[in-house]
Amino acid sequence: MRSGTGAHMPRRSTAPRRRNSTRDVILDAAGRRFAERGFAGVSVREIAADAGLKNQASLYHHFRDKRALYEAVLTRGVEPIVTMVASSRLGPADGSGETFFVERLVDYLAEHPHLPRLIQRAALEDRRYLPSTVAKLLRPLYSEGVRVLAESSDGGWEAGDLLHLGAGLYNLIFGYFSNAPLIEAVTGRDPLGAPGMARQRRFLRMALGRLLIGDPGARRADG
Repeated sequence: MRSGTGAHMPRRSTAPRRRNSTRDVILDAAGRRFAERGFAGVSVREIAADAGLKNQASLYHHFRDKRALYEAVLTRGVEPIVTMVASSRLGPADGSGETFFVERLVDYLAEHPHLPRLIQRAALEDRRYLPSTVAKLLRPLYSEGVRVLAESSDGGWEAGDLLHLGAGLYNLIFGYFSNAPLIEAVTGRDPLGAPGMARQRRFLRMALGRLLIGDPGARRADG
Protein backbone atom coordinates (compact mmCIF):
# COMPACT_ATOMS: atom_id res chain seq x y z
CA MET A 1 0.00 0.00 0.00
CA ARG A 2 1.21 3.47 -0.80
CA SER A 3 0.81 5.74 2.19
CA GLY A 4 2.25 9.00 3.37
CA THR A 5 2.10 8.12 7.06
CA GLY A 6 3.39 5.28 9.12
CA ALA A 7 1.21 5.88 12.18
CA HIS A 8 -1.18 3.31 13.58
CA MET A 9 0.08 0.53 11.34
CA PRO A 10 -1.68 -2.74 12.15
CA ARG A 11 0.37 -5.44 13.83
CA ARG A 12 1.19 -8.35 11.56
CA SER A 13 -0.77 -11.48 12.32
CA THR A 14 1.12 -14.70 13.06
CA ALA A 15 -1.72 -16.76 11.54
CA PRO A 16 -1.26 -18.01 7.97
CA ARG A 17 -2.64 -15.49 5.48
CA ARG A 18 -5.46 -16.78 3.33
CA ARG A 19 -5.03 -16.38 -0.39
CA ASN A 20 -7.51 -14.32 -2.31
CA SER A 21 -10.44 -16.35 -3.55
CA THR A 22 -10.85 -16.97 -7.26
CA ARG A 23 -13.77 -14.54 -7.19
CA ASP A 24 -11.56 -11.79 -5.75
CA VAL A 25 -8.85 -12.46 -8.35
CA ILE A 26 -11.45 -12.14 -11.12
CA LEU A 27 -12.79 -8.89 -9.63
CA ASP A 28 -9.26 -7.47 -9.38
CA ALA A 29 -8.51 -8.34 -13.01
CA ALA A 30 -11.86 -7.02 -14.23
CA GLY A 31 -11.50 -3.80 -12.25
CA ARG A 32 -8.18 -3.00 -13.87
CA ARG A 33 -9.47 -3.80 -17.36
CA PHE A 34 -12.74 -1.86 -17.00
CA ALA A 35 -10.81 1.13 -15.63
CA GLU A 36 -8.49 1.06 -18.64
CA ARG A 37 -11.03 0.60 -21.45
CA GLY A 38 -14.56 0.66 -20.07
CA PHE A 39 -17.36 -1.89 -20.24
CA ALA A 40 -17.60 -2.08 -24.04
CA GLY A 41 -13.85 -2.18 -24.60
CA VAL A 42 -13.10 -5.30 -22.58
CA SER A 43 -13.91 -8.91 -23.36
CA VAL A 44 -14.68 -11.63 -20.84
CA ARG A 45 -11.95 -13.68 -22.51
CA GLU A 46 -9.35 -11.03 -21.61
CA ILE A 47 -10.49 -10.86 -18.02
CA ALA A 48 -10.42 -14.64 -17.69
CA ALA A 49 -6.87 -14.72 -19.06
CA ASP A 50 -5.73 -11.95 -16.69
CA ALA A 51 -7.23 -13.85 -13.77
CA GLY A 52 -5.32 -16.99 -14.74
CA LEU A 53 -8.43 -19.00 -15.57
CA LYS A 54 -8.41 -21.81 -18.08
CA ASN A 55 -11.24 -20.34 -20.14
CA GLN A 56 -14.32 -18.13 -20.08
CA ALA A 57 -16.47 -20.94 -18.76
CA SER A 58 -14.48 -20.87 -15.53
CA LEU A 59 -15.40 -17.21 -15.06
CA TYR A 60 -19.08 -17.93 -15.61
CA HIS A 61 -19.02 -20.25 -12.62
CA HIS A 62 -18.65 -17.08 -10.50
CA PHE A 63 -20.53 -14.44 -12.50
CA ARG A 64 -23.60 -14.91 -14.65
CA ASP A 65 -22.40 -12.64 -17.44
CA LYS A 66 -20.25 -9.60 -18.19
CA ARG A 67 -22.84 -7.20 -16.82
CA ALA A 68 -23.02 -9.05 -13.50
CA LEU A 69 -19.22 -8.95 -13.30
CA TYR A 70 -19.15 -5.21 -14.01
CA GLU A 71 -21.80 -4.56 -11.35
CA ALA A 72 -19.84 -6.59 -8.81
CA VAL A 73 -16.62 -4.68 -9.60
CA LEU A 74 -18.25 -1.27 -9.25
CA THR A 75 -20.18 -2.25 -6.13
CA ARG A 76 -17.09 -3.60 -4.41
CA GLY A 77 -15.19 -0.40 -5.12
CA VAL A 78 -17.88 2.18 -4.36
CA GLU A 79 -19.68 0.76 -1.32
CA PRO A 80 -16.78 1.31 1.13
CA ILE A 81 -16.57 4.94 -0.02
CA VAL A 82 -20.31 5.45 0.51
CA THR A 83 -19.90 4.03 4.02
CA MET A 84 -17.02 6.42 4.73
CA VAL A 85 -19.03 9.40 3.50
CA ALA A 86 -22.15 8.38 5.42
CA SER A 87 -20.25 8.14 8.71
CA SER A 88 -18.10 11.26 8.22
CA ARG A 89 -18.09 14.69 9.78
CA LEU A 90 -16.54 17.81 8.34
CA GLY A 91 -14.64 18.94 11.39
CA PRO A 92 -11.69 17.22 13.11
CA ALA A 93 -13.68 16.48 16.26
CA ASP A 94 -10.90 14.52 17.97
CA GLY A 95 -8.11 16.98 17.23
CA SER A 96 -6.37 14.48 14.99
CA GLY A 97 -6.19 16.85 12.03
CA GLU A 98 -8.44 14.66 9.91
CA THR A 99 -10.87 16.72 7.85
CA PHE A 100 -13.94 15.21 6.21
CA PHE A 101 -12.56 11.62 6.34
CA VAL A 102 -9.94 12.65 3.80
CA GLU A 103 -7.11 10.63 5.34
CA ARG A 104 -9.07 7.37 5.30
CA LEU A 105 -10.38 8.02 1.80
CA VAL A 106 -6.96 8.84 0.39
CA ASP A 107 -5.54 5.69 1.98
CA TYR A 108 -8.33 3.66 0.39
CA LEU A 109 -7.76 5.18 -3.04
CA ALA A 110 -4.01 4.67 -2.71
CA GLU A 111 -4.74 0.96 -2.24
CA HIS A 112 -7.12 0.97 -5.24
CA PRO A 113 -5.61 3.58 -7.61
CA HIS A 114 -7.60 2.33 -10.61
CA LEU A 115 -10.94 2.98 -8.87
CA PRO A 116 -11.27 6.73 -9.64
CA ARG A 117 -10.71 6.01 -13.35
CA LEU A 118 -13.25 3.18 -13.17
CA ILE A 119 -15.85 5.55 -11.69
CA GLN A 120 -14.97 8.19 -14.27
CA ARG A 121 -15.49 5.75 -17.12
CA ALA A 122 -18.73 4.52 -15.57
CA ALA A 123 -20.11 8.04 -15.47
CA LEU A 124 -18.87 9.23 -18.86
CA GLU A 125 -18.94 6.11 -21.04
CA ASP A 126 -20.47 3.03 -19.49
CA ARG A 127 -23.80 4.63 -18.63
CA ARG A 128 -24.55 4.54 -22.36
CA TYR A 129 -24.60 0.75 -22.16
CA LEU A 130 -25.77 0.26 -18.57
CA PRO A 131 -27.68 3.43 -17.62
CA SER A 132 -29.76 1.96 -14.81
CA THR A 133 -26.82 0.05 -13.36
CA VAL A 134 -24.46 3.02 -13.25
CA ALA A 135 -27.12 5.34 -11.82
CA LYS A 136 -28.09 2.81 -9.14
CA LEU A 137 -24.50 2.22 -8.03
CA LEU A 138 -23.21 5.80 -8.14
CA ARG A 139 -26.25 7.76 -6.92
CA PRO A 140 -25.72 6.79 -3.24
CA LEU A 141 -22.25 8.36 -3.38
CA TYR A 142 -23.76 11.63 -4.58
CA SER A 143 -26.72 11.51 -2.18
CA GLU A 144 -24.64 10.80 0.91
CA GLY A 145 -22.08 13.42 -0.03
CA VAL A 146 -24.67 16.18 -0.45
CA ARG A 147 -26.42 15.13 2.76
CA VAL A 148 -23.23 15.35 4.79
CA LEU A 149 -22.38 18.72 3.27
CA ALA A 150 -25.85 20.05 4.06
CA GLU A 151 -25.78 18.82 7.67
CA SER A 152 -22.22 19.62 8.60
CA SER A 153 -20.81 22.51 6.60
CA ASP A 154 -19.85 25.62 8.57
CA GLY A 155 -18.59 27.41 5.49
CA GLY A 156 -21.77 29.38 4.83
CA TRP A 157 -22.67 27.56 1.62
CA GLU A 158 -26.21 27.92 0.31
CA ALA A 159 -28.28 24.83 -0.50
CA GLY A 160 -28.01 25.56 -4.22
CA ASP A 161 -24.21 25.52 -3.96
CA LEU A 162 -23.94 22.02 -2.52
CA LEU A 163 -24.05 20.20 -5.85
CA HIS A 164 -21.19 22.34 -7.15
CA LEU A 165 -19.27 22.08 -3.89
CA GLY A 166 -19.62 18.31 -3.94
CA ALA A 167 -18.47 18.11 -7.55
CA GLY A 168 -15.47 20.27 -6.73
CA LEU A 169 -14.51 18.13 -3.75
CA TYR A 170 -14.89 14.97 -5.79
CA ASN A 171 -12.50 16.31 -8.41
CA LEU A 172 -10.01 17.46 -5.79
CA ILE A 173 -9.84 14.01 -4.21
CA PHE A 174 -10.54 11.56 -7.02
CA GLY A 175 -9.13 13.61 -9.89
CA TYR A 176 -5.62 13.37 -8.49
CA PHE A 177 -5.72 9.57 -8.89
CA SER A 178 -7.58 9.41 -12.20
CA ASN A 179 -5.12 11.92 -13.69
CA ALA A 180 -2.01 10.36 -12.16
CA PRO A 181 -0.56 9.32 -15.58
CA LEU A 182 -0.92 12.88 -16.87
CA ILE A 183 0.64 14.33 -13.72
CA GLU A 184 3.58 11.96 -14.05
CA ALA A 185 3.99 12.79 -17.76
CA VAL A 186 4.17 16.55 -17.22
CA THR A 187 6.16 16.57 -13.96
CA GLY A 188 8.39 13.53 -14.38
CA ARG A 189 7.48 12.45 -10.83
CA ASP A 190 5.38 9.58 -9.56
CA PRO A 191 2.29 11.20 -7.99
CA LEU A 192 1.38 7.96 -6.22
CA GLY A 193 4.77 7.53 -4.56
CA ALA A 194 5.25 8.38 -0.88
CA PRO A 195 6.38 12.01 -1.39
CA GLY A 196 3.57 12.77 -3.82
CA MET A 197 0.93 11.22 -1.59
CA ALA A 198 2.21 13.06 1.48
CA ARG A 199 2.00 16.37 -0.37
CA GLN A 200 -1.49 15.53 -1.64
CA ARG A 201 -2.68 14.80 1.90
CA ARG A 202 -1.26 18.12 3.07
CA PHE A 203 -2.94 19.94 0.19
CA LEU A 204 -6.31 18.31 0.89
CA ARG A 205 -6.18 19.21 4.58
CA MET A 206 -5.59 22.83 3.67
CA ALA A 207 -8.09 22.97 0.81
CA LEU A 208 -10.92 21.23 2.64
CA GLY A 209 -10.30 23.30 5.75
CA ARG A 210 -10.83 26.45 3.72
CA LEU A 211 -13.78 25.20 1.71
CA LEU A 212 -15.75 23.40 4.37
CA ILE A 213 -15.14 24.70 7.86
CA GLY A 214 -13.44 28.03 7.27
CA ASP A 215 -10.51 26.85 9.36
CA PRO A 216 -7.99 29.71 9.75
CA GLY A 217 -5.38 27.16 10.78
CA ALA A 218 -5.68 25.51 7.38
CA ARG A 219 -4.41 28.70 5.78
CA ARG A 220 -1.26 28.50 7.86
CA ALA A 221 -0.72 24.75 7.60
CA ASP A 222 2.83 23.92 6.71
CA GLY A 223 2.78 20.19 6.95
